[in-house]
Amino acid sequence: MANIPKDPVMLLSYINTQLRDFYPSLNECCLSLGIQEEEIMKSLASIDYRYDNEKNQFM
Repeated sequence: MANIPKDPVMLLSYINTQLRDFYPSLNECCLSLGIQEEEIMKSLASIDYRYDNEKNQFM
C-alpha cells in the first residue's frame, strides 16, 4: 500500500494533487497507488468531501 496520509485533511490535499497532476480518474489513481477507492471515499466523506467525476477532484 502506498504511503498516503491518514489524516483526512492531509489526504484530501494529497489525493487532489495526485488527481490533478497524474491521473484522469479516481479509479486509475487508486489502482496505481494500490489503495482502496472505498477507503479514500469514506475517509474524505468524514470531512464532507465527495468525488466529482467531471472535475476529477474531491469537493
